[in-house]
Amino acid sequence: MKQCPVCGHMEYEGALFCSECGAPLFQQPPEPIGRRSPKEQTRPEVPAEEMSHLTSGKIVLVVEETGDKIILNGTSRGEWILGRTAPGQAIVPDIDLTPYEAYDNGVSRLHAAIRISEDGQATITDLGSSNGTRLNGLKIPPNIPQPLSEGDMVLLGKLALRVQLNSHSEDSA
Repeated sequence: MKQCPVCGHMEYEGALFCSECGAPLFQQPPEPIGRRSPKEQTRPEVPAEEMSHLTSGKIVLVVEETGDKIILNGTSRGEWILGRTAPGQAIVPDIDLTPYEAYDNGVSRLHAAIRISEDGQATITDLGSSNGTRLNGLKIPPNIPQPLSEGDMVLLGKLALRVQLNSHSEDSA
């Protein structure tokens, strides 16, 4: 068991967020003074030629089953939590996948995070989800950011999303 640093509630080992107050239960690197963007975890070293950098700051997730587009606009923010809502849930994801049968597809309430770093690199991080996150068919380890590239296939549980980078759409999330 571990204790929430904010409210003192006891949580089982492996929990990422306090079920009582929603505070994160994992360590993050300290944020530089004056910086207001979301905190980022260290990502693994990737050769420069393999990295896809965003020039427009937009990511579009295309729901494979329906063709619906979920637009993430990096000019307004740099991080989105993907998941589903449930009755009585204290913390809700930024992108609610409930309309896409998220529960039946095994999407956790706080399943994964997509981030755009200051240098324009898009990453996805599994947040310790129950049914895991796959990137191009390979299960990614929890809490370790993985680089995203144009055309990547992301599975949140069984919910398939195709990644489009540098989209020119005018909508935003």
